[in-house]
Amino acid sequence: MTTQPETGTPPEPEPVPVLAKDEPAEAPGKPVRRFWAVRRIPAAILAVVVLGGAGLLLYDVAAVRAEHRAMAWRRSLADGLATRPLDDVWVLTGAAVAAVLGIWLLVLALTPGLRSVLPMRREHADVRAGLDREAAGLALRDRAMEVSGVQSVKVRTGRAKVRVRAVSHFRELDEVRADLETVLAGGIDELGLAHPPALTVRVARPPRKG
Repeated sequence: MTTQPETGTPPEPEPVPVLAKDEPAEAPGKPVRRFWAVRRIPAAILAVVVLGGAGLLLYDVAAVRAEHRAMAWRRSLADGLATRPLDDVWVLTGAAVAAVLGIWLLVLALTPGLRSVLPMRREHADVRAGLDREAAGLALRDRAMEVSGVQSVKVRTGRAKVRVRAVSHFRELDEVRADLETVLAGGIDELGLAHPPALTVRVARPPRKG
């Protein structure tokens, strides 16, 4: 029994659509900016407070226009603002609270946030990547533990500096420090960060027991 091969050709794969970008992509080599936080919680709190205050004020104004009495809080507030001097404690306290709240909102609006995410180098114009500081610290700690003579390591990873404290139970401290600096410098370079942090290494002997 013989079979004849099928004469039909397999269907060609459909082309993959390319999604348009909302923002223009940055070319590689340009300065990499930090990631900006979404600020969902502060924005939601501020929206609820402003919406509630505005709704309550508009309701009271509409009630007064309908020949009803104004709410007690608005009458007392108007009387207080009209009779209290500017150097009164409550006036100064309210002004201070309003100033602090305004400064806090300006800081939230003008700063990137997301301090725990370190931007990485851009190998492609349309790809942005970031590395969590805790993950970077764990990777560097694993590299440091591979150095001979290191008993324990603590790594604190910041945006501008990496602080390493190691404990060595044998070998000379200067030799261990030199090896750690070499290994960790290579580890920081392998992380692919856009702004590699500075490295500070300290090596000590383990504490004596008893």
